Amino acid sequence: MWGFLHGPKSHDLSGSYEFRFDLPAQCADALGAGEVDLGLVPCAELDRLQMGFLPGLGIACDGPVRSILLVSKKPFHEIATLAADSGSRTSVALSRILLAERYGCCPRITRHAPQLEDMLSEHDAALIIGDPALRIDPAKLPFETLDLGEEWVRWSGLPMVFAVWAGRAAALSPGVARAFLDSYEWGRNHTEEIVARAVAEREFQAALARDYVTRTITYELGLRHLAGLELFRKKVRELD
Repeated sequence: MWGFLHGPKSHDLSGSYEFRFDLPAQCADALGAGEVDLGLVPCAELDRLQMGFLPGLGIACDGPVRSILLVSKKPFHEIATLAADSGSRTSVALSRILLAERYGCCPRITRHAPQLEDMLSEHDAALIIGDPALRIDPAKLPFETLDLGEEWVRWSGLPMVFAVWAGRAAALSPGVARAFLDSYEWGRNHTEEIVARAVAEREFQAALARDYVTRTITYELGLRHLAGLELFRKKVRELD
């Protein structure tokens, strides 16, 4: 979004686009309800929505993702109850898939505010995503921790795609795809501005923010990413 919001006038397409910002699950709901034309949608929702997505861009990882952590008081194969942040349905589905495939367990999942101490006081494990996860140092916790991006790559041998720009066919034109790619490329070339904003507004350390947006997260989707996405969608359909 950086080029749309902060790029020069040649990149400013505000006359063509009106933006709103929600949690990923809310983006999917708004898209399904016809309130928006495009949404950065959790990949677990793609089959439910029955929509295509813009090619080449998304939110993915090919190793540790750092912002999706499963923290457990018990050995992973003994987890019976899991408190889950409700911000992204993809993360919840991913935790279910990996716990079943890697550890042979199927815990009961309860939605919970992302407060680790409270989550673990009532459940065996907690799923923390986004900024709250980035504020946790797994090495300092007295619990076992899984980075679900890293765990997916170890299990599947493929990247994990968390979200894509989905919409109805009329909204997925070559011109729209080009505009989103231009915005992404502007942001990629102005990383230090994004890092500075993360430090000033979210109080992250600059090194953490820089590493996250330049190395941890992958935004360009190639054939391996699409293969990983297809495998994930298949496993989600099996869950459903």
